[in-house]
Amino acid sequence: MPGAGPPSSPPPRPDTTLVGTTRARNVAVTGAASFLGAHLIGLLEEDPRITRIVALDTSSPKTAGAKTRAYELDLTHPTAEDRAGEIFGSERVDTLVHLAFLESPTHAVAWAHELESVGTMHALNACRRTNVRKLVLWSQTLLYGAHPTNPNFLSERHPLRADRSAAFFADKIEAETEAVRFGRPGSGRCVTVLRTAALLGPTVSNYLTRYLGREVVPTVLGFDPLWQFVHEADAVAAFKLAVDRDAPGVFNVVGSGVLPLTTVIKLAGRRGVPLPRSVLGTLASTLWLAGVGEAPAGFLDYLQYVCVADGDRARDGLGFVPLYTTREALLDFASALHLREAHLLAEAPQ
Repeated sequence: MPGAGPPSSPPPRPDTTLVGTTRARNVAVTGAASFLGAHLIGLLEEDPRITRIVALDTSSPKTAGAKTRAYELDLTHPTAEDRAGEIFGSERVDTLVHLAFLESPTHAVAWAHELESVGTMHALNACRRTNVRKLVLWSQTLLYGAHPTNPNFLSERHPLRADRSAAFFADKIEAETEAVRFGRPGSGRCVTVLRTAALLGPTVSNYLTRYLGREVVPTVLGFDPLWQFVHEADAVAAFKLAVDRDAPGVFNVVGSGVLPLTTVIKLAGRRGVPLPRSVLGTLASTLWLAGVGEAPAGFLDYLQYVCVADGDRARDGLGFVPLYTTREALLDFASALHLREAHLLAEAPQ
């Protein structure tokens, strides 16, 4: 993945891997055509320790190579559990990387619930019926919630307090809860949950890149919370580490350092416009209902209160060391954004 700063391919790390590193793996990936899924499959294709990759999605990832066998699987379909079980059994899958989650809010909340909450149950039940003993699941630090009582850095021990009346948060919390239950002590399974900070970089597209892509960026008057990101290349590298190493538990995957929101907007080359929360709430709700907003009004809490996570456990227990800081991830995004804007300007009719 292109960008200024450190190279996007992580350097070799010391082999402090737990049980399971040296043996060959047959890895299945749900959400295989998503940003994380496609780039992870690209890394797995290059690893001689990976015997087979099973790509599961409604479309095939462009990174699929000789090792990859792509299957059409819609986790919202009632037969998804049976279909996944058949595939896991026939392909002798031992590791599942579950990435079939939305990175941005959607108006299709019923469909999103079927995909994330019910779809996760389909995937886990298929694992129970076969020999899948290792699960890597994508979660997000947003689920801690933005609150005035939050400490400066949230550890994995802190509860998930995001607003469960918002489907975007509730479905992901339900899925993570089911995954942790799947790997409970004595189950003989290894479950690794990676809670990533907001993904940022030159190629990823999500609600955050759209928010920071506005010429004028609204903020909450009187508040300037700290923000953190994880570079898209670092996020993919973290999932590869989780496949390589049997490290059960929950890990915050974040870039080092934090930035005030006003600094984030300035470094992105944008102009911030502070508005009273009541005014901004009405504006956000109107834009969301009109289909032109990045997120519903519930996301305004993150413009008002801090929600940043401590990445020490991922470093110590998983061996994850980000190559990009929060600032570098932001600058890499901003550089690519400005290049795209310059290209569009050059192509515009005079």
